[in-house]
Amino acid sequence: MTARITAASAEPEGDRLPPVRFALEPHTWKEIAHLLANLPMALFGFVYVVTVVSTGAFLTLTVVGLPMLAAGLMGARLLGRFERARARVLLGVRVDEPSPLPLGGGRGGRELGVFGQMMLALKDPVGWRTILYDFIRLPWGILTFTLTLVSLFVLWPVLPFLARALTNVDRAMVRGLLSPSDELERRIAELESDRGVVVDTAAADLRRIERDLHDGAQARLVNLAMGLGLAKEKLLEGQADEQVAAMVDEAHGEVKLALQELRDLARGIHPAVLTDRGLDAALSSVASRCTVPVKVSADLPARPAAAIEGIAYFTVSELLQNISKHSGARNASVDVWRTEDRLLIQVWDDGRGGARLDGGTGMAGLADRLGAVDGLFVIDSPEGGPTTVTAELPWRERVEA
Repeated sequence: MTARITAASAEPEGDRLPPVRFALEPHTWKEIAHLLANLPMALFGFVYVVTVVSTGAFLTLTVVGLPMLAAGLMGARLLGRFERARARVLLGVRVDEPSPLPLGGGRGGRELGVFGQMMLALKDPVGWRTILYDFIRLPWGILTFTLTLVSLFVLWPVLPFLARALTNVDRAMVRGLLSPSDELERRIAELESDRGVVVDTAAADLRRIERDLHDGAQARLVNLAMGLGLAKEKLLEGQADEQVAAMVDEAHGEVKLALQELRDLARGIHPAVLTDRGLDAALSSVASRCTVPVKVSADLPARPAAAIEGIAYFTVSELLQNISKHSGARNASVDVWRTEDRLLIQVWDDGRGGARLDGGTGMAGLADRLGAVDGLFVIDSPEGGPTTVTAELPWRERVEA
């Protein structure tokens, strides 16, 4: 009796300890929170999808059906972004954001009209995958919410294991349906980047042409006009024919130099020999101007598209300039051939080697230009040589005007 009274007095009614419970890690509580939020999110997503798809399909016979469906797919992208953020915060799933739709046409690109923007949204794989994700989530959201809620009060000891198993399925769904890891998404991102490279390269080429015209042929033509003007004045003043002849002779020299500079400039823009006779003749022409003896071999059954032909010509032209200026080579060769749907170029020299993409010889610019048209650029240049540069371009059939 005394013992019972002592025990009772040592543990008053209001100070009883709570029942013992299994402690859960913070990440487990995050998983539980994610599972409990599955039901409201699944309900919202399912209602949104059913409304968008059914309304858009029903109204496709009218002028508002397709625009409404396109707007719904763009809204689905926002739902996908929220789900990726939720998975990142609560489940630790790192999923990259898909590239945005280029509704404005992209940097340097042609502006899209309203119809073009609508068709781009309707063909958006990210929006359609998000629609599928939200459509199949309702039964899963009901199941996970119910099991988690019951486990909180009944199956507490197994709750951590159950939460991990259920959220692993969620992780797989997010990675499979909301991840931009498919090849199409990668290519969209690459092409967006490559288009910027093309625009920057074209702008640099225009600046170079403007500079060459201003500092070269234009300056010579100004001097020519001034010289002819002075010669005319001397003739009118009746001065000696020898002075006038000397001035005319000097003006004639300026004309020849200006014409040569204009020819060189035109050749730098697009050589006439490339247009008239093709890549083989054009490469032989540029090789003849190299300070190193160059052997040219071209095995092409037909001429590729003009754009590909031009890129191939300027790639070889710049590589041969590098050989002349930097390699110290005694011999070089250029080989061009077609393999299936690719145009291959190989430029070799027996110089000192050591060429790199970051070596300041324009190699990085060449690699960017080829990459912009889905090409490849590989340098094999050990110290001491030899150097082999391999370029690969897509073969596109030539369309005659």
